[in-house]
Amino acid sequence: MRYMLLIYGDEQALDETEREQCYRESVQVAHEINLAGHYLAAAPLHPTSMATSVRVREGRRFVTDGPFAETREQLGGYFLVDAKDLDEAVAIAERIPGARWGTVEVRPVLELGEILPG
Repeated sequence: MRYMLLIYGDEQALDETEREQCYRESVQVAHEINLAGHYLAAAPLHPTSMATSVRVREGRRFVTDGPFAETREQLGGYFLVDAKDLDEAVAIAERIPGARWGTVEVRPVLELGEILPG
């Protein structure tokens, strides 16, 4: 089963040196889970100041700068992994450096083939 590991944290919590160290550690985790056959994809995200939000209401498109909602923690990156079950996905999530200063949300991916007919 595929799991999305969403990494949330305060964008201002790390200085540049700490952020670079976090990226290096994340690359190492990605390499290790790839060797174990779990890695599908991973990437850090630019800060929310570079985000654009799109909403469509009554057929009209609304585009705004920034994230959809103000929060204490922002989505900073993700890992997409293949794990046999939730326990295995959680074990991978706890290895992600962002789990030490933020939160890693583990969510199963609903495959389109599971919801679309034929």
